Amino acid sequence: MFLSDFENVKPPVMEGLDTLIMKKKQSSKLTSPDSNGSSSMQTLPAAQWFSSKSSKKISLSSVTSIIDGLKRLYIQKLKPLEVTYRFNDFVSPLLTNSDFDAKPMVMLLGQYSTGKTTFIKHLLKSSYPGAHIGPEPTTDRFVVVMSGTDERSVPGNTIAVQADMPFSGLTTFGTAFLSKFECSQMPHPLLEHITFVDTPGVLSGEKQRTQRAYDFTGVTSWFAAKCDLILLLFDPHKLDVSDEFKRVIYSLRGHDDKIRVVLNKADQVDTQQLMRVYGALMWSLGKVLNTPEVVRVYIGSFNDKPVNEAATGPIGKELFEKEQEDLLADLKDIPKKACDRRINEFVKRARAAKMHAYIVGHLKKEMPSMMGKAKAQQRLIDNLADEFGKVQREHHLPPGDFPNVEHFREVLNGYNFDKFEKLKPKMIQAVDDMLGYDIPQLLKTFRNPYD
Repeated sequence: MFLSDFENVKPPVMEGLDTLIMKKKQSSKLTSPDSNGSSSMQTLPAAQWFSSKSSKKISLSSVTSIIDGLKRLYIQKLKPLEVTYRFNDFVSPLLTNSDFDAKPMVMLLGQYSTGKTTFIKHLLKSSYPGAHIGPEPTTDRFVVVMSGTDERSVPGNTIAVQADMPFSGLTTFGTAFLSKFECSQMPHPLLEHITFVDTPGVLSGEKQRTQRAYDFTGVTSWFAAKCDLILLLFDPHKLDVSDEFKRVIYSLRGHDDKIRVVLNKADQVDTQQLMRVYGALMWSLGKVLNTPEVVRVYIGSFNDKPVNEAATGPIGKELFEKEQEDLLADLKDIPKKACDRRINEFVKRARAAKMHAYIVGHLKKEMPSMMGKAKAQQRLIDNLADEFGKVQREHHLPPGDFPNVEHFREVLNGYNFDKFEKLKPKMIQAVDDMLGYDIPQLLKTFRNPYD
């Protein structure tokens, strides 16, 4: 009796469910690909925004984080301006999806044998693939140490074409550089949060420098823009700032907030000598770093050997331990500040692109419409500093934001000004709106994901 009743029991039914399903089907038909094969942008993930046409609008509802929002703003508002005025040829290659998703980077710069590779080994508590250490100039290439499933060394040409790696911009430096570039991958908990960039020792002789087959200063400048922290390493026996090192430090202009100075191997001298060495280092840096503020200098011996107490004494050991703690605290803060740094670099890039558009638009405007174009172009190139002054006065721009005149002149020589675009106020206005409204709105919507 009970079983027969149980068989007749019907499952519960939600009223109105059928009509809801029908509505859903109709709305999905509307957003499905039309006869031309174009589909709704809302269904596309962030990775496909970069391959899509920039004219397509991406709705705010598809944004899930601050980084996602920056990608959307770049595609819609900043990239069109960069492409129109060839910003990628003059200043920096166009950004890709992987540039936004990359882990924070720390770059180590210094003359040979100041302990750059040993510093990375000390932090990782182990060696990494391709690490060479010795008193002579050993590291002859740029090595990016990053997280990976197994220990291996990947050549530069392979890394530069991988879409999920943020190094595609390095292809502009040519094969000569890519053959001196490699990526060391290894599983390590620290590398899951930070990527290290080990660089070749900066050479002291001018003759040695000219034998480099690639633009060393240009490469360090490219990495400086991508890095979250730049460590300049010195040791007590190499305090002189060579011509090439000076050029490298000058190329870091605009990234002063990222620079930290490390006086390594400080346990090789006693306390009195260390005091003099520190004074001499500050004297050398004062002539190169054109800032009124004092740069932060960490003193210590960043290697796996115990501190040489015979030279430094107990006070020196205590000092080195405190300094090491401060530097490690600085490094630990990097992942927390990564999101803020990304926004900072994005805003910096947007201002630079706007400045570039004003300059290119001005040069186009100064060209005659019919006769004497070649002469007019040469005159503009020769008097480029005066033209920068005109742009500054016309648009009320800060003089410190203008690019290096010599470098800009060098790149301009390869272009026909007549082919440049006129200044488009709508594009400039779109970038202004992005800086003034969209980015603050984005920050208001999403708080820092590390909170």
